[in-house]
Amino acid sequence: MKTLFTSNSKRKVISVTDNNYFKQQESTNTIQYPKQALPVPEVGRYQLDVEIDDCIVCDLCAKICPVNCIDIESIKSTEGVIGETSDGSKKMLYAAKFDIDMAKCMYCGLCTIVCPTECITMTNQYDRTVFQLADLNYEFTDMSPEDAAEKRRLFDEQQAAKAAAKAAALKAKEGGA
Repeated sequence: MKTLFTSNSKRKVISVTDNNYFKQQESTNTIQYPKQALPVPEVGRYQLDVEIDDCIVCDLCAKICPVNCIDIESIKSTEGVIGETSDGSKKMLYAAKFDIDMAKCMYCGLCTIVCPTECITMTNQYDRTVFQLADLNYEFTDMSPEDAAEKRRLFDEQQAAKAAAKAAALKAKEGGA
């Protein structure tokens, strides 16, 4: 009964680093969420975000992910270097698919650590409420399925031409010897 009548004051939003942060829980009932929100620590692990222009599609984040929530499909470029990232790394692969299923993600942060171009980061957004579980699957690629199919076709044609040239050179070598 004592707790019921203790206080009806609203909680004041102060920084997590404030010495009084945990003491202010005494004599307050609650915060008025969503109108009022507590400050988010900078080092927290929250929602993943990908800057796809900086991604070199190295696949390291998908390989280290313990729950396989990152799905990447790459297509090798037929014309060599296709661009540069913000840190100067050369891009040689197209990102046909770069999906992160946040329903599976366990927010460990391993993918952000291994990324050589630091294109995958954790934001300070933690409240992503959705009604369908499929809405937690985020697609970060900027390539349309038609463009991806065209790039795959060009790469397959290039590989077939290389294989034909290699076979012709081998046949000429055997015939001339």
